[in-house]
Parts: sequence; C-alpha cells; structure tokens
Amino acid sequence: MDIILLTTIVACLFLVIGASEPLAARLRLPYAVILAALGILVGGGAIFFLRTDLTDALNPVAEAILGLPIRSNVFLYVFLPTLLFQVTLGMNLRRMLDDWVPILVLAVVAVVVATLSVGYALAFASALPIAVCFLVGAIVSTTDPSAVVGIFRSISAPRRLARIIEGESLLNDAAAIALFGLFIGFVMLGVPDPTLSDALTQVPVLVAGGVLAGWVAARVALWIMALVARFELAQITVSVALPYLAYIVAEQIVGASGVIAVVTAGLTLNLTGPGRLTPVAMTKLREVWDLLAHWAGALIFVLAALLIPRLLEELRLEDLKLVAVVVAAAIAARAVILFGLMPLLSALKLSPMVERPYRVAILWGGLRGAVTLALALAVTESLRVPGEAKRVVGILATGFTLFTLIVQGTTLRWVIGRLGLARLSPLDQALSNQVVAVSLQTVREDVARTTGNYNLSHDIVRSEAKRFGERLDEAVKAAEAEAPILDRDRVTLGLIALAGAERDAILDRIRDRTMSTGLTDRILSNVDRLIEGARSGGRTGYVRASKASTGYGRTFRLAVVLSNRLGVSAPLARMTADRFEILLSQRLILRDLSGFIDGRIRRIHGRRVADLLHELLARRSEAVETALDGLRLQYPGYAEELERRFIRRTALRLEEREYLAMREDGLIGAELHAALMQDIARRRTEAEERPRLDLALRKADLVRRLPLFADLDEPALRRLARSLLTRHVNPGEVIFRKDMPAKSVFFIATGAVEMETAGQTVRLGRGEMFGQMSMLLQKPRRAEARAIAPSTLLFLDELRFRKLLSRSPTIRAAVRDSALRRGISPDTILPGEAQAG
Repeated sequence: MDIILLTTIVACLFLVIGASEPLAARLRLPYAVILAALGILVGGGAIFFLRTDLTDALNPVAEAILGLPIRSNVFLYVFLPTLLFQVTLGMNLRRMLDDWVPILVLAVVAVVVATLSVGYALAFASALPIAVCFLVGAIVSTTDPSAVVGIFRSISAPRRLARIIEGESLLNDAAAIALFGLFIGFVMLGVPDPTLSDALTQVPVLVAGGVLAGWVAARVALWIMALVARFELAQITVSVALPYLAYIVAEQIVGASGVIAVVTAGLTLNLTGPGRLTPVAMTKLREVWDLLAHWAGALIFVLAALLIPRLLEELRLEDLKLVAVVVAAAIAARAVILFGLMPLLSALKLSPMVERPYRVAILWGGLRGAVTLALALAVTESLRVPGEAKRVVGILATGFTLFTLIVQGTTLRWVIGRLGLARLSPLDQALSNQVVAVSLQTVREDVARTTGNYNLSHDIVRSEAKRFGERLDEAVKAAEAEAPILDRDRVTLGLIALAGAERDAILDRIRDRTMSTGLTDRILSNVDRLIEGARSGGRTGYVRASKASTGYGRTFRLAVVLSNRLGVSAPLARMTADRFEILLSQRLILRDLSGFIDGRIRRIHGRRVADLLHELLARRSEAVETALDGLRLQYPGYAEELERRFIRRTALRLEEREYLAMREDGLIGAELHAALMQDIARRRTEAEERPRLDLALRKADLVRRLPLFADLDEPALRRLARSLLTRHVNPGEVIFRKDMPAKSVFFIATGAVEMETAGQTVRLGRGEMFGQMSMLLQKPRRAEARAIAPSTLLFLDELRFRKLLSRSPTIRAAVRDSALRRGISPDTILPGEAQAG
C-alpha cells in the first residue's frame, strides 16, 4: 500500500477518534459505543462502495481502507501491551491489595466461570468440539468496564467500588487471554476434548514464566532509568520499550504468557518507580502513558470495528441461535458471581458490601470490546484452525460484542438512572443546599469588596446586587426547607472533608518535593483509608483507620520475625525508617488541619461538629507523637536526622522558587537560571538519601536506657541485647490471655500496657516488667495483658530470664517487690533470697 495513502487514512482515523469523545458526551453514550459505531460505518461504507454500481470514484479509498494491514499480531503485539501497561501504572496498588479478594473473584474466578458456562452451553446447543466451545468462552469472558467506571465516577459512586472494577479490568484481560492461549493450542493441535488436567498442567508455566520475565524486565529498566536519572525524556523512553520487550521475551523466548509479563512489569514499575524517579518524572511518565493508551485503545476499537462487517459476511440463521446462547450463558455466569458469590464474601468479611443497584449496574455494564474482537481475529487468521471453527468463532465473538455495545451500551445510563444511582441521597441534597447558601453569603461579601475597589457604576452594582440577593434568598429558603441534618451525619461529612483536606496537603508537599518520593503512595493510601472509613463507618470508621495508620502491620511483624529468628534485618531497618518518615509527615500535616476546621467546617456544620473534629484531630496527633516518642527512645538521633533532611528539602524548594521569580522578573538570564537549577538538582539528589539505620546498635542503646538493667556491665548488656527478642503491638492488641502457659517475661521498651486480673486494672509504662510471676511460679497466666498505645516489647524465655535473675540484683529486687505486693512469699520464687537478705 502506498505510504501516502496509508498515512492519510491513519490521520483520518485520528480525526474520527477526536470527534468520538465530544459526540459521546453529546449523545450521552459510552465512548466505546461511539467508536465501534463509527468503525462499523467506515468498514460497512467501504464494502458498500466497492460493490455498488453507483460510482467508482471512491473505490481506491475503499480498497485502501479494507486493505489496511490489520492483523491479530498488530493488536496483540502493538496495542495490547500499551493498554495493559498503562492500567497498571495508573492504579493505586496498595489500596487494591485491601480489596484483593473481590478483585480476584470478579476477574479470575468470573473469567473461569464464564468460560466454562459459555463452553458447556455451546456444546449442549451445537455440534462444535468442546475445545472450540471453551475457546469461544475464553474470548467473550474478557470485559471492558470502562463505561460503567466512567459513569460511576460521574455520579460520585464509592471510590472503593470504582477501584474494584478497575482492578477487575486488569486481571480480567490477563486471565482471559491466558485461557485463550491455552484453548487455541488445543484446537490447533486437534485435541477436540481436552481434560481439566491437560489445562492445569500448562497454567503454572504460563503464569510463573510470565511473572519472572516481567519482573526481570522491569528491574533492568529501573536500573537503566537510575543511570539516566538527570534525563526525564530518556527515562520515559525506556518505559515505552519496557512492556513490548517484556511481552516478546515472555512469548517468544520463555514460552510463557506475554500478558502476565506486561502486567508484572507494570506492577513492578508502579510499586518501585516512585522511590527511584522524581515526582515530576513519574508524573510525566504517567501522562505520556495515558496519552499512548488513549490512542491505542481508540485505534484498536476503530480498527477492530472496521472488520465487523467482513466477519459477519458469512452469517447464517442458525448462528443467531448460538449468539443468543452465548449472550445468555455469559450474563448468567456474571450474575452468579455478582449475586451469589459476592454477597457470600461480604458476609464472610472478605469483601466490602456492594449494594444491589451497583451490582445490577456492573452486570449490565460488562461490555465487550476491542480485546474480544482482536482475539476472534487471531482465530480467523490462523491457518491451523479448521475453517468451520474459524467462521463460528468469528461470528459468535462479533455477534456477542455487538449485543453488548448496541443493547447494553446504549441503555446503560438509562439503567443506572432507573436504579436511582444518578440521584443525590437525601443527606447529600440537604448538604448541597446548605453549602450553596453558605458559599453565596461569602461570595456576596467578596463581590461587594471587589466592586468597591474598582469604583464601578453605582446603578450597575445595585442591579447586580439585587439579582444576586434574590438568588441568595432562594438558596437560604431551600436550605431551611430541607429536613435538618443529624449531628451524626454532619460529623461523618465533616470527617470526609477533613480527610480530603489532608490529602490535598499531602499532594502539595509532594509537588513541593518536601516529602519522600518513595513513600507518597503509602501516605496517600492511609488517607484514602480515612476517607473510606468515614464514608462507611462514620466516626468509628475514621478512628479505626487512623489507628491503623500508626499501628504495626503484618509485613512489619514479619520483618521483626525475620530479624529476630533468622538475623535478616534489612527489611526491618527499611520499614522502621519508613515508619519514622511517615509519622513525621503525619505530624507536620495534622498541625495544619486545625485552620481548615475553623475556616471551612465550622461555617457549614456548626461549632459542635468543629469542636468534635478538633478533639479527634488532637487524639490522632497524640497517637502520632506517642509512636514517634517510642521510635526516638529506640533510635535516638535518627528522628533529628530526618527532620534535618526535611528542612534541607524545604530550603531547596524555597531557593528554587526564588530563582524562578528572578528569572520571570528578568533579573537573571536563561543560562544562569539553568546552571542554578542544575546545582539545586544535584543537592536535591543528596538530600533524598536517607540516613542509615543500624538496628543492632540501636537495640543495645535501648537496653542501656532501661533502669532494670542499670547494674549490668557492658559485656552483660551486649549479651542481653542479643538475647532479647522484640515484639511490636498495636493499641488494643492482646499480649497474653488468662490461663495461657507462661513462657516469657516482657519488658516495656516503649508504649504502655494494661494488666487486668481479678477485676482490677493496672497500667504499666516504659521500663517496667510483667509476666514474670506466673513463669517463676510455674502456673498459667492469671491476668490478661493488652497494649493501650503503640508499644515495643522486649522479651526473654524462661531459661535466659533465670540466668539474668541470678546476675542482676536490680531484677531480683523488682521480682521481690512484685511478689510482696501480691502477697507471695519471695522465698517461693527466689530460693535463698531471704538468707541472702
């Protein structure tokens, strides 16, 4: 094909793509439906002009359109890696991990169920081999939920729900394409009835090989990016090469799933990239990939839609019955997951509750699109697939795609409206009226000051003031006519707004580069949990999420076990340093939120709600300070080093702003400004380096600070530090319960512990010992111990504690005093102690 004609056609397709988005907004239809419709019109029009006798003038254009080099490999090797890679880069993976159960169910389990459901239904309704039936099931099981996600965002649906649907879209494609590769292999090899064991034996190789290839490719790409850290365009260029190389290596060299390799590479870059690249570089990288994915997604849709008339040329009447079977089986399989398995997972607390209207919207919004058509095209092009199988697969996949686009796509917004999802809740409506009234009062004051400053015409000012006053009166009347908002609901709304302001403050610090780039995702994830906790559980949910942000997670405890048991301390050192930085960032941000409460929330929700939010904010600040104090006691001086680094970052940002202002004012030239920016970039790279945290040394320092060990000499202290194990506990966590066997003695390094026995409660603080009496008496525990603050405990087993007891008079005195307070004779637990006294 002539290169000029090809370029012209591609440029015209971009014009079609550019017109599709505003047309979709105008017609209130999903973007994918408009793209598919335009693609079908172009493809159908080309066929019509070639076969009509009306005119031959457009035949060269029609031949060029139908002769476009559209092959399945173009979709699979050019467009598909772009789409998958961009999706992984744009996801908040840490928040996705919170919902991994429903995401896996909707993606992997739903794809398997849909594949089996469609496959067995087709086998029952036709004479096709079961391998071909399963191949059709795999092709139609992949969904494109972008339409329903876009509508959910426009109607302010729960953010968590939209995130679950986005997570499904990623794993859904990967699972469906992996199954497609499996079953097309059976069809090509002439295996008509593959067994389940045949399929299962190949899955581990496809998955494991893809994960390994993607991870290695991403690590190599990150290493190259680090070498060219000063050149953002070079880093972005390396990222563009990454998904394609990962896909090709996995498919052609490893013999694994290229889709899984691309997903793994994207996940690796998403998780580790913020720690290796600057925020500006990471933002530009994501922006470039957003544009590439937009073009790729639109082109794959239009080009695939061009083929629909050609794929349906051999349509027979009996094929319509099979299309209906595929439609019914696919919808039924998705309904089983949404209305059968999802409620069960919610009842088991493994998934958030998804209300029935949202499940109906997800069911009806499961459109099929470009990926389905691309996989069908791959089958029709294969020389090793029998001719009848090619025809049936192409028609069934195309017919099912058209049904989802024409029937479901065009009615999706209407269905969502009928479900009542597009309307504001009564609470939001009442709040909206109050917000409008309060805002208009402020605007009226600001407008009055502005018109006074500019000496505008008195008549114009008066007429506009009258008009504005009428609108204000209407807003006040609407607000007063609404049912009053309960204080509980006002608190919930205030907490959501407060968490949103906290998120904005974090984003400002990220843009100013005063916050560590490697921790931004975790800090933002903590704030997202606050928002979702307040939405779902009000004040209780907010408090629970705030405690989790200062507590010790499962990965941190695993790192402690690795350090204590195996001597692998690198993960614990990194996580402890991360914890330091996160707590310092929280402390700085929380101090800025009081002004938001007084300036915004008090005016809308009143004084009582503002005072309560101040109290909750003070408790959060206190918890953060307590956790920081504990870390300072464990690692003295480290917090100060981090604070110095924060000051250096702030100074660099202020210096950068000053140079930019001088450049804009013409005080310095472009050459000098560039030189100054290079110097700042060099010093910023140095400031990003985090001081090293030596856990072994710090643990010995911590032991020296405890009064109970004051009488031990230096060699004994070092031996004790090696023997002591560490346990980190969250507030409310039970350390041991009544009637448990006594195997350890605990020392409170930081935090506080509450002991409850015989109806009495005793609180212990830093430096105190507990759990020793039951162990020495060889009896089960008589008390229950729980942490009341983020605490770090040191503990010894019985053998080591008895050795310590024999060497330390201070420990023996503490044990004696504890026994006397409980009415126990010291002679029973300290033989020879009375004679020695």
